[in-house]
Amino acid sequence: MKLVKKVLLAGMVLAIAAGTVFAGGKQESAGGGGKTLIGVIMPTRSEERWIKDGNAVKEGLEKLGYAVELQYSDDDIPTQTRQIDDLITRGVKVLVIASIDGSALGTQLANAKAANVPVIAYDRLLMQSPNVDYYVTFDNYKVGQQMGNILVKGLSLDAPKKKPVIIELFAGSPDDNNATVFYQGAMDTLKPYFDNGTLQVPSGQTGFTAVATLRWDAAEAQKRMENLLSRYYSGNVVLDGILSPYDPMSLSALEACKAVGYGSGNKPLPVVGGQDCVVAAVKSIMAGEQYATILKDTRSLGAATVEMVDKIIKGQTISGLDTTQYNNGAKVIPSLLLDVVVVTKDNVQKEVVDTGYHTRAVLGL
Repeated sequence: MKLVKKVLLAGMVLAIAAGTVFAGGKQESAGGGGKTLIGVIMPTRSEERWIKDGNAVKEGLEKLGYAVELQYSDDDIPTQTRQIDDLITRGVKVLVIASIDGSALGTQLANAKAANVPVIAYDRLLMQSPNVDYYVTFDNYKVGQQMGNILVKGLSLDAPKKKPVIIELFAGSPDDNNATVFYQGAMDTLKPYFDNGTLQVPSGQTGFTAVATLRWDAAEAQKRMENLLSRYYSGNVVLDGILSPYDPMSLSALEACKAVGYGSGNKPLPVVGGQDCVVAAVKSIMAGEQYATILKDTRSLGAATVEMVDKIIKGQTISGLDTTQYNNGAKVIPSLLLDVVVVTKDNVQKEVVDTGYHTRAVLGL
């Protein structure tokens, strides 16, 4: 009788252990409920657009039956590196990464390669690593050109001028490759107007390093705008326009201008563009303050990413890739490039409200 009990007990222990190993292996390799696990990492929850991006990718993949682990790194690089390593350990089949610092993830990308996990760089190019498989983004050089064209149109630069048009320049974060591409596109567009004397920058700050804004920080942009205004703008020197690559920076720059009298009397607010079509910027455009923004529809970017992940998992060919423009310092990354829309007061209803990008309720309409 004791022998039978011992045999039964041993069998139960083995069965439980086997079940635990099976369940654990299944969870690590395929995600909850046997579903294929996809890792999605976004840089921060503090900015409206990244919440939209994360949700768009997660919801799209879940509709196709994938399990999705969506994580935000809160602009902390060590947190992002730990998140990536953890997801690799857990057995993700694809990683979608919007980096904080595109050059800071070399070890994690090598770990992904060693584990045969394909990596998609999401909107921000992952730099200095051969272990990046795809890049999904908007055509960032064209986005930069549109930033320049916002000033060309908003300041009527092609019309005859009695005196130079005065502007200041802002760029995005130096650790984000997109920022340099945006700035190059904008400056290439504005170059003829600098060359013929139509445009002038009183501060003389025109190089990317001088005008870059670490982490796209709106408070830093406002502080720099305040310093520029106090140092270079006195007497009859009036700021006509600002090149800005990001809506929160644009709004902060406008606040600095308002604080010294722009927007009242004979000093109109400078013409300012932006990017990402955040709610506050759309409201500002409708109020006649910020001149324009560039709408990068996160729904389209999310859908394109979801389709790419699905094709990778199914072993299907991904078509329509650009294989020449985006060299990350280690190789040219096959890139899927989407188009964007410039939004002004004239088309905000059509492009933002009617498309449902922002609802009337959210915009206070």
